[in-house]
Amino acid sequence: KETNLVNAAAITQYPASLKTAITRMAVSNSTSVNDLLFDPPPFTGLTTPALQARGVFYPSSSTGGGGGATYTQAPANVMAVNTAPGTWYFNGNNGIVNVGTSGALSTTNADVIAFLPGISLAVCQSIHQRLGLSTTIDDLNALGILTSQNMNAAVPNIVAGGANITSATLDGQPQGCFQKPTGTYVYYHVLVER
Repeated sequence: KETNLVNAAAITQYPASLKTAITRMAVSNSTSVNDLLFDPPPFTGLTTPALQARGVFYPSSSTGGGGGATYTQAPANVMAVNTAPGTWYFNGNNGIVNVGTSGALSTTNADVIAFLPGISLAVCQSIHQRLGLSTTIDDLNALGILTSQNMNAAVPNIVAGGANITSATLDGQPQGCFQKPTGTYVYYHVLVER
């Protein structure tokens, strides 16, 4: 139980560090939310200074650069299949009901969300316990939630092709867990509320 609580804390803190980098990019580079890129190292798609300045993980410098956030995968011990690290995905295809602007999704009001699919049920339950949420994880398999697309130089734009994430437990929650598909647990964390 204690291990799950420690793992839950580590998982929730990583997206919080990304939010700091995104805020820094907005202030120092005037980077628009619509232009954020999440290319991981070695940054093969960030071939120009203009693209590098939009890269959340691209190193920052006194002459520009990106957000300087650390790219990392989730440790294997937080994943349901405890044999490989988990991959974070970032997209602007969904919104959380009662977080930011609710209503029909568009390219101007979809939230930018970090998703970690394949997390273990025990870690999800620990996250929910820390947040004061039900430890019964909602099954959102029927919703059009895209948990597998990274915003990168090849696919740079926010596209509102998904659905609002909604349930009695998750409405108004900028982070939490759900099932999609049924039996696969996904942690989400809103990086930019819109």
